[in-house]
Amino acid sequence: MLLLSVAIYGSHAPLLTLCKVDGAIPFSSTSVVVLVELTKLALSLLSLLREPPTPPVSWHHAAPFALSALLYAANNNLVVHMQLFMDPSTFQVLSNLKILSTALLHSLLLRRRLGPRRWLALLLLLGAGLCYSWGGLRGRGIPSGMRLHVTPVGLVLLCVYCLISGLSAVYTEAILKAQPLPLGLQNVFLYFFGVLLNLAGSLWGGAEGGFLRGFSPWLLLVVLGQALNGLIMSVVMKHSSNITRLFIISCSILVNALLSVALFDLQLTLLFFVAVACIGLAVHLYYGVT
Repeated sequence: MLLLSVAIYGSHAPLLTLCKVDGAIPFSSTSVVVLVELTKLALSLLSLLREPPTPPVSWHHAAPFALSALLYAANNNLVVHMQLFMDPSTFQVLSNLKILSTALLHSLLLRRRLGPRRWLALLLLLGAGLCYSWGGLRGRGIPSGMRLHVTPVGLVLLCVYCLISGLSAVYTEAILKAQPLPLGLQNVFLYFFGVLLNLAGSLWGGAEGGFLRGFSPWLLLVVLGQALNGLIMSVVMKHSSNITRLFIISCSILVNALLSVALFDLQLTLLFFVAVACIGLAVHLYYGVT
């Protein structure tokens, strides 16, 4: 299951690139988010059919997931708005800071003490993400290196993004573990609110050219992959932790790099191998050292 999640995370960006028409994304990102949430809700409802009868539930059980869905929806919209104040490459590099914010909130809010070795492991994960985003891949004949461009407003929004990203993940983990309910039912609560909020946002913003504009088989794979990965992450957060999720995301660098080299004729750079070494050492420090 964890390897499947690594593969889905790693293939997300290459699949989005294959969706492009004349170098541009032909679909509405808000429409895709709604479709992903609907798919997750449908799969969660199907999973309930295989579970034993659930104990009586009330709105007290469902209400906490409204805040979780709101935080996720706010973060998704913030990502789009941030692009006005920094270029995409800068966002890709600086967004790795959410590794640190998630770990800090996980330690503080859930009272999970992390020793020096584990903090070092998480710093190595951050370093791996920064190295790979900075220049782990490059096109043939294109000089390596990049310049960051971000405005002061962009830095403020980045801090808010990292805070909300970590808070949404840690809060969701907390309520998943606190309630003695089947995970399938909890997912139904979470994705029901997710569909409502994202559908309202889509209708408010409007989808130019239609809700399913630019839909393609590649985009179908994106929707199914993201929906399945969302369900896997629910399992990880309920039975493991957000730290495991961070390691899954970092390990997906390997899949992303291999697909990018195979599909788009990109080249691996020294920074890619530095990132791989950092991830390997981080895994050893966090899970292999006692």
